[in-house]
Amino acid sequence: MAVYDTLGTTYATTRQPDPRIAARIHAALGEAMDVVNVGAGTGSYEPPHTVLAVEPSPVMLAQRPPGSALAVRAVAERLPLRDDAADAVLAVLTVHHWTDLAAGIAELCRVARRRVVILTWDQQVFRDQFWLVREYLPEAAALDDTRATPIDHLATLLGGARQETVAVPHDCTDGFAAAYWRRPHAYLDPRVRAGISLLAQSGEATLAPGLAALAADLTTGRWQRRHADLLTRDTIDVGYRLLVADA
Repeated sequence: MAVYDTLGTTYATTRQPDPRIAARIHAALGEAMDVVNVGAGTGSYEPPHTVLAVEPSPVMLAQRPPGSALAVRAVAERLPLRDDAADAVLAVLTVHHWTDLAAGIAELCRVARRRVVILTWDQQVFRDQFWLVREYLPEAAALDDTRATPIDHLATLLGGARQETVAVPHDCTDGFAAAYWRRPHAYLDPRVRAGISLLAQSGEATLAPGLAALAADLTTGRWQRRHADLLTRDTIDVGYRLLVADA
């Protein structure tokens, strides 16, 4: 069973693509005329010239909106495509779910004629800079310690790649892990947590003490006093990175 057969049921409502992040991803794809989206989920961030979406979860595939690119149920490690099938291959917040990272990256490189673009995150920066996991939910961060790939290692697997920082806007419309960094009450909503694999996979029992502490700090104003600097910022760098590798 794919991870998102159980975790992806709220994606259509909580994980709407953010236009500013979309612009960064589409710019990274450059002049690609056709794109394959791997780990495509519900279709967030797919450019109009996507020719195929690859996704293992039928739950996610069922939430793709009408008019989306043709989609096939398959895994990154075994793409049902010939060599050099598309100008570019895109993978957005998905590599940490693959069972064989090296095989999956090799497949992306095999299928891409010109460019591979991956959106992922730097786990050390995420741990250090994101208050939620640093102060309230270190147990959840420990889960990602086991599956996050160091950026430099990922770049090596790609045969070299440039790295671009993707800052998260304070009103981000895509509810991934750090999207609500300036809207802390959102993390108390189980519907929001259900759309964040880091939290959903950690389990409610594991999260309960940290969430109770967060709720208390928000009620007393302690969180607001501690993080007053965040309330004046429009964006934050918590480790999200674009890797762009040319064939």
